[in-house]
Amino acid sequence: MATPVTATEPDPVRCGSEEENRGAEAEEDGARQQTGPAAAVSHSRPSKLPLSRIKALMKTDPDVSLASQESVFIIAKATELFVEMIARDSLVYAQQGKRKTLQRKDLDNAIEAIDEFAFLEGTLD
Repeated sequence: MATPVTATEPDPVRCGSEEENRGAEAEEDGARQQTGPAAAVSHSRPSKLPLSRIKALMKTDPDVSLASQESVFIIAKATELFVEMIARDSLVYAQQGKRKTLQRKDLDNAIEAIDEFAFLEGTLD
């Protein structure tokens, strides 16, 4: 006949504290959420855009003779945030058309509808 096992106090040597267990669970959850090539890039590089190319673009301006590493990084980060914002706003119009792929007309609709993008009107013509 099998003897029923009852719950007793956890062995502190074997189990660790409750806070450590929650921290380990949170780390495992974070590791599970970030998968794929985009997650690997975000951990290894502070910017998703090539900083050398951005620096070269900045130097094409005749008013810019030197560009510090910090200024190049700030421009790269601002560009990433801008692209993310316009893509999310354009996605709304793609979803209204029951599509998952962004098209030029979605960008046009976002530019026309959102005042923050007014400076882009006519640039895609």
